[in-house]
Amino acid sequence: MSMIDEAIIKSFQSISLEEMGKVRLMNRIDTKFVTSFDKIEDFLEITSGDYMLQQIGGHSNMPYYTKYYDTADVNMFYQHQRGKKNRQKIRIRQYENSDTPPFLEIKTKNNKGRTRKKRVVMEEDTLLAQYTDFINRHSIYDPAQLFPRIENHFYRVTLVDKHLTERITIDTHIEFHNLLNDNRVSLPNIGVIEWKRDGRNCKSDLDSLLRELRIHPNGFSKYCVGMAMTDSALKQNRLKVKLRTIDRINSGF
Repeated sequence: MSMIDEAIIKSFQSISLEEMGKVRLMNRIDTKFVTSFDKIEDFLEITSGDYMLQQIGGHSNMPYYTKYYDTADVNMFYQHQRGKKNRQKIRIRQYENSDTPPFLEIKTKNNKGRTRKKRVVMEEDTLLAQYTDFINRHSIYDPAQLFPRIENHFYRVTLVDKHLTERITIDTHIEFHNLLNDNRVSLPNIGVIEWKRDGRNCKSDLDSLLRELRIHPNGFSKYCVGMAMTDSALKQNRLKVKLRTIDRINSGF
């Protein structure tokens, strides 16, 4: 597996997880970009002078694990595919190379395009049923009707601008495992850039840098893409163009 060149990683000024706490952006505007692994390295090379790179325990390219929950009729999947403006995702996320415990997270996207995330620290090996109060408080879903659907693994580097107003996450080596049918899919040549900021009027040169590399906005939900790629029985007409683009990039064309 080809990882991001260590020389590129070392060219960044580092920022600690504690310092990153100043730019958590739990209520934010998100824009995603899908591109190839090669362009991810090009992007990192031209941003190293303007952004800092998060470092945790001496590591910067961090492995992540996520488990997503949904209803029996996969309501969250279909709400997202239909483009519903007010929608949610419920997941457990683990930062695998750190001593940080897993989090139960509820992400809500409203009709103004803002994403709000609520999360609670979980004890190891605890069940979702032990967090019904948290889910009832922040979610529209009945905790008793939620089931694990899919899990993924990926590597992430996190950048923050030197004014601490925006954050960029870059995910590579994404792997999906469908927990119902045991299907697995790997995307070794895909990179997903997510630009997170407080508002659309935040001054940044990022737009022009991405255009220079011919990297354009293209939504990418790991949950929806993973579900569609591992379960052909799901209705996914609205994802077909996106899935063809992902397949083309992942195949190197």
